[in-house]
Amino acid sequence: MAANPSRLAVYPGSFDPLTNGHVDIIERGARLFDRIVLAILVNIDKAPLFSVDERVGILREVFDDHPNVEVETFDGLLVDYARQRGADVIVRGLRAISDFEYEMQMALMNRHLNPDIETVFMMPAESYTYLSSRLAKEVFALGGSITGLVPPVVEARLRAKGRRA
Repeated sequence: MAANPSRLAVYPGSFDPLTNGHVDIIERGARLFDRIVLAILVNIDKAPLFSVDERVGILREVFDDHPNVEVETFDGLLVDYARQRGADVIVRGLRAISDFEYEMQMALMNRHLNPDIETVFMMPAESYTYLSSRLAKEVFALGGSITGLVPPVVEARLRAKGRRA
């Protein structure tokens, strides 16, 4: 019997900022797949809170003790990036039914573009089902506590910016 090939998954996102919902999915994905690449989309049309370099640094710091978690950036089509990396799977998070329609459309388009790459949907832990990067930024900007919503390094970096998001 032939050995199983290594299973590589790509988890794309802006991660601006990284939330504990992302962390939950990444840690569980790292247990399911041999390797998981956190692929930060470089989108010149968006004005992110953290620069691409800052987000790469944050992700690498948070997952430093996970040898099978890699962090990279990409632009262009996700399926092209996944194919170039040799990935079998795209991991996407689903928080609520409201996410499903958009994510299903994207998964079906990706399947149309490359039928060899599967999309796997993962739900975060129940305690993070309401959490999004946008919501974490809004709460921080309005002076609310984001403790427990984002990793401590993200909260510290937000505070170090010396301003609200």
